[in-house]
Amino acid sequence: MPSRTEGADPVPVVVRHGGRELTGAARPGESWAAAAARVAEAVPGDPVAEDLSGEVKRFVVEPDQRIVLRSMARGDLPILGRWLREDHVRRWWGNDGNPGDEQVVARYGPRVDGTTPTRMWVADVNGYSVGFVQDYRIRDYPDVALLTPDPDAIGLDYVVGEPAWVGRGLGARILWTWMVRARQRFPDASAYFAAPDHANAASLRILDKVGFARGTWFDEPQRDGTTATVIGCTLDVRRVLG
Repeated sequence: MPSRTEGADPVPVVVRHGGRELTGAARPGESWAAAAARVAEAVPGDPVAEDLSGEVKRFVVEPDQRIVLRSMARGDLPILGRWLREDHVRRWWGNDGNPGDEQVVARYGPRVDGTTPTRMWVADVNGYSVGFVQDYRIRDYPDVALLTPDPDAIGLDYVVGEPAWVGRGLGARILWTWMVRARQRFPDASAYFAAPDHANAASLRILDKVGFARGTWFDEPQRDGTTATVIGCTLDVRRVLG
């Protein structure tokens, strides 16, 4: 199936670097990420999505900010538990159960050990652990697959856990780092999928910024027996990443 960009008008692309703005456009059939890399080819560093939600696709190059996603280890579980107990996280993850230390080890330990389909990644920014991403092939969870448009998509959840790092624009950059790696880890996946609570405006805005499109609202059963109304958001991998 051809990409939506093929045969379409060029898409404006801007790459910010320091006080400069480099301008160009994604050609028909060219992904936004590839266009940004071409526009900024003379600049040291890789363009990262800043805001892809408008007609102009905006990227930024910040060589002094290094974001790394590393595999979560058992030694990270205490800090994961602390993040899950933070008020700004528990508001949206509270239905996942009591985040006490023993419960966190029981729930997330198998994911860290690689014995479940879900993988866990710690987001380090300039050497500081600030949050995490978890991902999984949606078809590996049949109950979830029934609710989503593409069971072959890669599902993800994400948290900036450190309160001091919330509201600093890191969410989109962490997700972009995950997306670039996911493109290599799941080369056959044509879509990524996330479903934040419909009231979680900050999370939805992060997804907008990295190129996800909002779709269907649906009710998702929670671990504690309640139901949350979420918004399915899908990333067209070929269009955004190539």
